[in-house]
This record gives sequence, structure tokens and C-alpha cells, in this order.
Amino acid sequence: MITRKPPSAALLFAALILLVTAGNSFFIVTEMDQAIVLQFGQPVRTERTPGFKLKLPFVQDVVSFDRRILNLSPTAEEVLLADQKRLMVDAFLRYRITDPLVFFQRSRNEQAAESQLNTFLQSALRSELAKTTQPEILSPKREEVMQNIHKVLNIQGKRLGVEIVDVRIRGADLPQQVTENVFSLMKSQRAQEAKLIRAEGEQQAVTIRAKAERERTVLLAEAEKQAQILRGEGDEEAIKTFASAFGRDPKFYGFMRSLEAYKKTLASPDATMVISPDNAFLRTLDKGME
Repeated sequence: MITRKPPSAALLFAALILLVTAGNSFFIVTEMDQAIVLQFGQPVRTERTPGFKLKLPFVQDVVSFDRRILNLSPTAEEVLLADQKRLMVDAFLRYRITDPLVFFQRSRNEQAAESQLNTFLQSALRSELAKTTQPEILSPKREEVMQNIHKVLNIQGKRLGVEIVDVRIRGADLPQQVTENVFSLMKSQRAQEAKLIRAEGEQQAVTIRAKAERERTVLLAEAEKQAQILRGEGDEEAIKTFASAFGRDPKFYGFMRSLEAYKKTLASPDATMVISPDNAFLRTLDKGME
């Protein structure tokens, strides 16, 4: 029977070293990446095509960068416009790393590059918007403004090894303090308008009431005039009737007038009269009692 000797420790150690060396000699570049091979911290070559790549083990390192379009969304910044208006401008840009070697030499990593791009973006926004008024930002000229900013950023981005794909302003709002002042001004203006409308309404009400009172006075005067006319006509008719009756029978007319006088004078049960018996007022009663 043949027996095999177990591998020696030296052989196992050598195999392990060979395996680690082989593993450290290869790296993978995907479709979404691009890599720079560094030797003692210095770039020696760039790998941009996908696949398995070779490098010197333990001597060379690999730094990878994203080759896709990346987004940068900084916080909104206050900008002074050409018409001295202040706006809180919220902008963003999209960029792509086109030269990984320059990108590595200038920025080392994406965080540092985005910090520089943010500075470029804010500077370009301030410079271009300082020549633009608020109405122009809300007009078709806004596209021209964005194109100018895009051109400036592309020139600056090439120094970092990146291409600016797009830059946009998402929002342009008034600063909080200005917004509050505008709201206060609008509130004050609305209050003044309401006060003016109420004053005009009160004036119209006074005018309407005066007109109604005037018409009421005219109607009452017309009614009183008509009543006076009717009363005059009635009195005239009564006088004519009495005159006609007096002309036909003066004694009867005198008798009716006396009865009317007695009725008015003696209407109250408490009425008291002190007159002589031969007074003319009692003449009709005397005749009646006879």
C-alpha cells in the first residue's frame, strides 16, 4: 500500500502566497466604471474599457470613478439681480467624468470635485443673474441665461476633467424676510382697499337714504297738497249745500245749527254753563220746550 505524505508547511505557504499574488494581480472594470492604476500613489495608466485587467501585485493600486451622469443639488442661495431684487435660487447640475486622470489629479475623489463644482455653479449664477432682472427670469430669456451659465461651467468643468451635461434653476423664490414684507404690504393694501370700498359704500348709502328721504318728503307734500285740495273742495261743496239749505228754509237751517252747537257744548256730562235765561243761546231750547 502506497501512502502519500502530507504537503509540507512550506509548500502550503508558497501556494497561499501564489494565490494571494494572483488575486492581487487582477481587477475588473465594469461598464459603469473607469479606473486609474496607481503605483506608489502616482497614476501610471487609465483603464476605461470594461473587462479583467492586470496590475503589479502589492505595488500598484486601482482607483475607480463612475462614468455615468452624476447629479449635484446644492442648497438654495440668495442672489442679487440687476434690478436690485433678491431671490433664493435653487439650481442643480448634471455632470459626467470625461477625463479620469485629470479628475484624479485635480480632485482625488467625487466629494472634493462636487465641492468645487458647487463653488463654480454659485459663482456663475451670481455673475449671470446680476445682469438679469426679475421679469426676465420669468420670460423666455431665462433659457438664454441658463445657456450662458452652462457655457461658463463647461469651461471650468474641463479643468476638473468633467463635462457639464445640464444645468437648471428649479426654483427662484423671494427670501423669507422679503416674502413676509410682501405679504404684510399686500395685507396693508387689501385693508386700504377694503376701507375705501366701505367708505364708498357708506357714501352711496347716505346718498340713497337722502334720495329716499327727499322722495318721501315730496310724496308727503304732494299727498298733503291733494288732501288740502280735497278738503277745500269738500268745504266748498258743504258751504254750497248749507247755503242752498239756508236759502230754502232759513228757520230750519238755524235750528240745525243750534242743535249742532248744543251737541258740541253739552257733549261732556261735566260741562257747566252760567248764562242768563234770556240769552240767545237758549232761545231754541225755550222754543222747543214751549
